[in-house]
Amino acid sequence: MRIEPQRLKYLLAVARAGGVLAAADEMHVTPSAVSQQLSRLEQEIGRQLVVRTPQGAVLTADGLAVAQAAEDIERTLNLVASRLEEDEAGPTGTVRVGAFQSFLRAILIPSLDDWRASYPGLRLELVEDDPADLMKSLRAGEIDMLVYELDTGDAPQKLPAGMTETPLLDEPWKLVMPKSVLAANDAMDLAALPLPWLGVDAASASAKAIRRVSRAFAGNPSFVHYYSETQTGLALVAAGEGVTMVPSLALHGLSQSDFDALEIPGLGMRRIVLRRYERRRTPEVVDVAASLIREAAAAFDFAGDNELASA
Repeated sequence: MRIEPQRLKYLLAVARAGGVLAAADEMHVTPSAVSQQLSRLEQEIGRQLVVRTPQGAVLTADGLAVAQAAEDIERTLNLVASRLEEDEAGPTGTVRVGAFQSFLRAILIPSLDDWRASYPGLRLELVEDDPADLMKSLRAGEIDMLVYELDTGDAPQKLPAGMTETPLLDEPWKLVMPKSVLAANDAMDLAALPLPWLGVDAASASAKAIRRVSRAFAGNPSFVHYYSETQTGLALVAAGEGVTMVPSLALHGLSQSDFDALEIPGLGMRRIVLRRYERRRTPEVVDVAASLIREAAAAFDFAGDNELASA
């Protein structure tokens, strides 16, 4: 048995349209052309595939079996074509990435143009929210990956089954205080700070780092005010209301004319990690996005911030 594959599309059109006339109309050919192709296909297979009735053409059991095979072939060819197009244009699809403000502002957003040029089929959807809420979104499948912050003093966390954690960046915590405080003190003693600590959102890595450092050097520290946005904390420091700890990345691109940010031994580090679920059928576009984020974090240079601070 030798079947001409091109004839299968005529049988498939009849099966889908419900008759020769309708199939001819969809294929933009004459009804006689459809009938001729069906007759030749029946001759090649040696079976009757279509029965003509007053209501139209009806596929026989053999005709239905061949039409199903034709549909499988069509599906396979479409899949191959899609893969070839993907190889040509790169991975295609939308990847939703949850992250906190400083990582978005300093690393992800500045990279979007380059990524769009290199991977035109990749669309990143950035979601800014509280880390705890983003973690819930990741577990619910509402985002594909999450950039998460930890204090290096945190105990290791047990992750849900299938979730992985990849280190992206370790950055030093900095003690932030009013300009006048540093000018009046030759050496900064963490055990005897002249101003109270500013309170921070308890779920943040900053709050955990402040509790760790303050307890290590001063036992039971006093707190004044409470903030969640870094800009608010810096404004309180500039106003002389207290001191706080801020990760280096949060100071990226900011003028430090109203406060001092000191890197002091004993403050520790903020660790930034990428959390995601890795399964056997993870789309390629998600893997590509994760690689791009890792590369952008690894390439980030804090040198420009040091120059800005000293200007």
